[in-house]
Amino acid sequence: MRAQDFARAWTIADRDLLTVRSTGPAKHEGPRHLQKIWRGEDLGGRVVLVRCYHGLGDTIQFARFLPALARVARDVIVWCQPALCGLIARVPGVRHVLPLHDGTPDVAFEVDIEIMELAHALRVDGEDAGMRASYLAPAGPPVALPAHDGLAVGLVWRVGNWDKRRELPADLVRTLLIPRIAAFSLQADLGAAEVAEIGARDISSADIDVLANTLIALDLVITVDTMVGHLAGALGCETWIMLHADPDWRWPAAGMRTYWYPRTRLFHQQSPGDWTGVVAQVRQALCDRVAAISSPRPGPV
Repeated sequence: MRAQDFARAWTIADRDLLTVRSTGPAKHEGPRHLQKIWRGEDLGGRVVLVRCYHGLGDTIQFARFLPALARVARDVIVWCQPALCGLIARVPGVRHVLPLHDGTPDVAFEVDIEIMELAHALRVDGEDAGMRASYLAPAGPPVALPAHDGLAVGLVWRVGNWDKRRELPADLVRTLLIPRIAAFSLQADLGAAEVAEIGARDISSADIDVLANTLIALDLVITVDTMVGHLAGALGCETWIMLHADPDWRWPAAGMRTYWYPRTRLFHQQSPGDWTGVVAQVRQALCDRVAAISSPRPGPV
């Protein structure tokens, strides 16, 4: 999938399914995040429960395949993280959304599948996986940013406990606050003092719909590899993502573009743990962006 060789990916995944069916545990056994749900069953004409057992970013990334599922299934029920229920409910083809919990789903269904297995089950190719337009639609009123001058840039530099290699030191974040940039923090887990120390203004929100509307209002989102990067990408916002030296399979090992989000630009670490080069590249790209905006346009000849 990283190399966009989907035919080969599904050949490997089919082999894995055969192994699971013959030697693996029964369905729904073991810790939730390790459960093997879908076993290759046909989804056509059936009531399908889509389980969202991984991170918020994973759900957002693979929600693009829900309309395709709805075209073949009799009904689509999504059992997803409560914070995402509103966004997912507005995806075309999704008729029922239930908040995920630690118990069993309180709904009747014929077959269940983890959302990250949809690409395999639907046998998607590069054309199917590539994002052609925004597939998420926030609700609620547009967000008005605080009064500011210059390019409105949202920043995310901290991550959760999973894979701290993704996190950017705060002292490097401050180097991105160049003239003619209005910096806004999107870090909902930080206090006002920490945000002020960076030099940004806090416009964060734990409400995903409010966050989505905030991202749309910004000129640019600069983030490390977090849910915010996926949300901004899925909304069609211009997004720059800073990646550590060994990012997971969804990001290319090199290069600045990804088929997942066409308005997203990638900045890669060259050496594990060394963010200075990445931030220097982002800072230069910001300087170029500001210079392009500030340059007077030539008048008519």
